[in-house]
Amino acid sequence: MNKIYNPNKADWKDVLKRPTQTVAHIEQKVNTIFSEVQEEGDYAIKRYTEEFDKVTLDNLQVSEVDILEAKALVSTELKDAIQMAKMNIETFHKAQITDKIEMETVKGVRCWQEKRPIQKVGLYIPGGTAPLFSTILMLAVPAAIAGCQEIVMCSPPNKEGKIHPAILYTADLCGVTQIFKVGGIQAIAGMTFGTESIPQVYKIFGPGNQYVTVAKQIATKYGVAIDMPAGPSELLVVADDTANAAFVASDLLSQAEHGVDSQVLLVSTSEEMIDAVEKEVEKQIEKLPRKEIAQKAIDNSKLIYVVDDRTAIDLINEYGPEHYIVCVKNEDFYVENTINAGSVFIGNYTPESAGDYASGTNHTLPTNGYAKQYSGVNLDSFMKSMTFQKITAEGIKQIGSAIEIMAEAEGLQAHKNAVTLRLESLK
Repeated sequence: MNKIYNPNKADWKDVLKRPTQTVAHIEQKVNTIFSEVQEEGDYAIKRYTEEFDKVTLDNLQVSEVDILEAKALVSTELKDAIQMAKMNIETFHKAQITDKIEMETVKGVRCWQEKRPIQKVGLYIPGGTAPLFSTILMLAVPAAIAGCQEIVMCSPPNKEGKIHPAILYTADLCGVTQIFKVGGIQAIAGMTFGTESIPQVYKIFGPGNQYVTVAKQIATKYGVAIDMPAGPSELLVVADDTANAAFVASDLLSQAEHGVDSQVLLVSTSEEMIDAVEKEVEKQIEKLPRKEIAQKAIDNSKLIYVVDDRTAIDLINEYGPEHYIVCVKNEDFYVENTINAGSVFIGNYTPESAGDYASGTNHTLPTNGYAKQYSGVNLDSFMKSMTFQKITAEGIKQIGSAIEIMAEAEGLQAHKNAVTLRLESLK
């Protein structure tokens, strides 16, 4: 890992740079695929599935038989673990349900706010080097709680034209209504435009590589909303001498093994901790089945020494990590002063893996610095807030004059007339 000592603030932007490709390089490919899927539908999707996933499909949709076969292949032990995680995620997300807000702003003017589910949502579940069935829990569970009518899921097939059994088991368990064997850019395009097989949706959720991230952003140009620009996974750990170096190294590696474009950072006020973590990373990485992937991510990652807590927290907020672990003596200072982070994990016994799977919080989080302006997925991500108002004759008398004056000042005479006519009818 790259060691950096006391970087000047002027250099922070370069020090904290993510290992991402330029959007311009990716956009051209995304736009080409979007255009072809829009024009050719399933035919284009099957062609790109053959090109990228090396499999020829007759049908894109997963059948009931496929789901039954998958259920039989998932061990009882894994089913129990998934069900336990689902219960915790449901508990935490049900607690986010809010009541209707209603009030009378002035006598005769009643305003209220209610939430309605997004009718059609699309879930993208990566399935390349790792079958992320846990992401289905994070997306389908709150979608079901919100009351979404259609929950459409796309996930790439393997070379046999199948989706990992745990993905199908979890999707069925969580109430996904339709599942399609489609991955990458073509999956996002299919859910954006709709095809002969894939329904068009109103909002697309889920992480993916840089191509999927850009595809989701392009989808917004066609009237489809997205959860956030969620790209390659990342983790920042802040640790001092009270941290356990082996624990810290294991957390860094847990994110590094996601993909070669993942990034992990350690920020510390202790040079001894930095050295100890570096040694632990070198030791632990040798035992990982995904060593080659993790090593490439580690090569993009950094160990950063800073002189004090204030400098550390400023650096962390500048980075805006997706996942953020706090293992320091003065944890309250860091927790209270953290402004930009997707999800925060506090203490030596709170691994980031807990949030990925079973603690109850959501693991679909903003990456690439978007934690500065985006929240992670939550129950409200699957809902819309709608406002209502009802005004009585007395109410329009109360606020009518103010409306007339303001409308006239803006030069909008018809707006004024809509009130004036009502007020005159009451005289």
